[in-house]
Amino acid sequence: MRKPSGTLSILAALVFSLAGCAVGVGVGGGVPAAGPHLTPTECRDLAALRTNAPPTMAEHHSELAALRKAGYDPSPWYDPYYPEDLQAAQQLVDYWFKTECQHSQPG
Repeated sequence: MRKPSGTLSILAALVFSLAGCAVGVGVGGGVPAAGPHLTPTECRDLAALRTNAPPTMAEHHSELAALRKAGYDPSPWYDPYYPEDLQAAQQLVDYWFKTECQHSQPG
């Protein structure tokens, strides 16, 4: 049976996302340093989403942009890897947020 071409790219993104988690994210390891992954706007909006304030459309757009950077593609009509691919991207974005956005976190 032939797989759709989009499935292969999702699988590749998932493998890379999970590889980043397997390296030791949250356990003293980390994603290879390639510069910041999140913009200051994304950091600010992700911090705002972690509060109880009603989210804005801009904050949702920033969250989606960060998830896409982490390898999640919400466009496939049928995603056999959902929700695992979304959860892997969320874990990676959470790691980036913790390591790159300390200045944006309320505290």
